[in-house]
Amino acid sequence: MDLKLKDVAELLNVSKTTIRRWLADGKIPAYRINNQYRFNRNEIEDWVMRHRVESAKIQTPPKVPSRREAPCSEKFPTPSGGIKQFSLYRAIHKGGVLHDVADSSKDELIRSAMKAKAQELNLDADVLADLLLDRERLMPTALSHGVGVPHTRDFLLDGQQDVVIVAFPPHPIDYGALDNEPVHTLFFLFACNDKRHLHLLAKIAHLCSQEHTQELLRSRPDKNALLDHIREWEGQFSLACGSHLED
Repeated sequence: MDLKLKDVAELLNVSKTTIRRWLADGKIPAYRINNQYRFNRNEIEDWVMRHRVESAKIQTPPKVPSRREAPCSEKFPTPSGGIKQFSLYRAIHKGGVLHDVADSSKDELIRSAMKAKAQELNLDADVLADLLLDRERLMPTALSHGVGVPHTRDFLLDGQQDVVIVAFPPHPIDYGALDNEPVHTLFFLFACNDKRHLHLLAKIAHLCSQEHTQELLRSRPDKNALLDHIREWEGQFSLACGSHLED
């Protein structure tokens, strides 16, 4: 399912006017049907991954190559916690935290994590690992600062509960990140639909841009410590951002 302009504005916590400006400036991928903009879920996902938050300072998104040159003064959006308050907390609470995954390679790390968790998702571990690795071949899912967000192109979960499994390999591994940093934390993301997937992906990217989060993740916290941190962050983030958008 492709997204409307209003959907993308809500997911990225910016106004519809901002999205229109980015469209005019060629900063975000889209196409038109009957004079209305539509956004492909896979393209927006890749856009979030490429133009992820690099630090606590939000950066301006570069131009999408196929569009015309134009100046842009808008900053890269941050996802609104108010859209689905404590959604990341709930997803990790359900998915859990792994500390004992094998890590000699990206392939082994992903297969080891899925072997430990696939049964809880009522999915086949080998099939799930193959789907995750297929996605990695399209584009590595590493964010900056040693964090990866492995996910599939398909929605595999039955029911209404999204799942995020956090895995801490014993040693950081090469993951093909654009900043060349080895990955020390993986957020395996399994959402139930397009909007929730993009919402959680953007929220994870923003969370992991925070220096205090980076420090915590490097310490390989247990589930309770990680959930306490995320609950506090999502609560403050919701109050700071809210779900109100300009028109």
